[in-house]
Amino acid sequence: MVAIDKILSLGSRGVLFLGASRKNRIVSASAVFLALCAFGAAGVAPIAPDAADLPVHSVVENLALPNLSEQIAGMTPSAQVFVSEEKVRPGDTLAALMQRLGIDDNEAANFIRSNATARGVLQLKAGKRIQAQTRADGQLVQLSAALDDARDAGPAKNLIITREADGLRAKVSAAALERRVEMRSGEIRSSLFAATDAAQIPDVVASQMVDMFSTEIDFGADLRRGDRFNVVYESFWQDGEFVRTGRILAAEFRNGGDTYQTVWFEEAGKPGGYFSFDGKSLKKAFLKSPLEFTRISSGFSMRMHPILGQWKQHKGVDFAAPTGTPIRASGDGTVEFVGTQSGYGNVVVLKHWSNYSTAYAHMSRFASGLHKGDKISQGELIGYVGSTGWATGPHLHYEFRVNNEPRDPLSIDIPNAQPLAGADLQRFRKVASDMSHRFALMSPQDASVQVASK
Repeated sequence: MVAIDKILSLGSRGVLFLGASRKNRIVSASAVFLALCAFGAAGVAPIAPDAADLPVHSVVENLALPNLSEQIAGMTPSAQVFVSEEKVRPGDTLAALMQRLGIDDNEAANFIRSNATARGVLQLKAGKRIQAQTRADGQLVQLSAALDDARDAGPAKNLIITREADGLRAKVSAAALERRVEMRSGEIRSSLFAATDAAQIPDVVASQMVDMFSTEIDFGADLRRGDRFNVVYESFWQDGEFVRTGRILAAEFRNGGDTYQTVWFEEAGKPGGYFSFDGKSLKKAFLKSPLEFTRISSGFSMRMHPILGQWKQHKGVDFAAPTGTPIRASGDGTVEFVGTQSGYGNVVVLKHWSNYSTAYAHMSRFASGLHKGDKISQGELIGYVGSTGWATGPHLHYEFRVNNEPRDPLSIDIPNAQPLAGADLQRFRKVASDMSHRFALMSPQDASVQVASK
């Protein structure tokens, strides 16, 4: 028994010894692993300096505190400026306008009434915008308004009234305008101006279209229902408000089966003009009609004279129009005669280059200041329609003469001016290409439309 117990005890101890050794080995291995990790960390981590050894510097700066009294003074109502804006209404008085603008200033009201420049405020048309700056008590600081009229092609101007140390001052200065390019299209249903009104095109632009195509289209007789037009033109704005229109940059008119196109272009060293898209000048030597809108009452042919009662050759074309309708020179020239000639009544004869001349008869009166020898430009006003001389009613008798022999002005072929060439033609093609693209955006493609040759 003793022996067995000893063996068991030894076995137990052996077992215990074996178990303890395995445990110790595991613990020892773990300790070695952790020690290696700690050593690695110590080798990688930077050695931080001792914070106590860092130098310390004291910074002292005097800060100026804001002046409280000045801040309070700056916040007082008397230093504040209020801005208001109003549009002139029909029948507006100065008092009503000043009240809407918040101006309570008798000195300013008297200044506007008495100062020659400031009185322009009283002449502003309905719809014009006025801007005012006032103090809290209603005293005027500044008033400004645009003086430009939409029909005036001159430079836009602003009227500015300011309060200075010695009182109120008024001045007119040039306005800085924003230029925009407008694109419009329309269709003829009754008349040109009805179509342009429907397309929201200003009358000034419509009149330019008439002048532009008047050598190709008689707008009083040639227009047809369904004719279409596209136009690209300038407009000028100030502070988001429309001021006026500029010139037409390009236009296209489809009259019957023909399409007429034109674009504005400025040649090097020459004034600008209108050209067809192939570079040919649109301006012809003579207008097709000396009147903007009219109808032909008698052509170039044999007819029964309305007064003499005899068959006679009518050596001109009669354009029926109301008394007072403006008459334009059909071409550049010199006044050869202005006065009265028996059956012609009041008549003007213009001498053009070479052997061409034109006569305009039965005028009610002549253009102011017109004299023999005056230089006249195509389209310039020379007189007004009337019924003087042998006339049964108001109309213009127009004659076109070559070597003093009458010719039918509606059938004679007059060439255009010289076409573009060289560097001007290359620059023109770029401009024409851009305008052609704009036309394509405004109207559907129509392969049946043929561009009329000039």
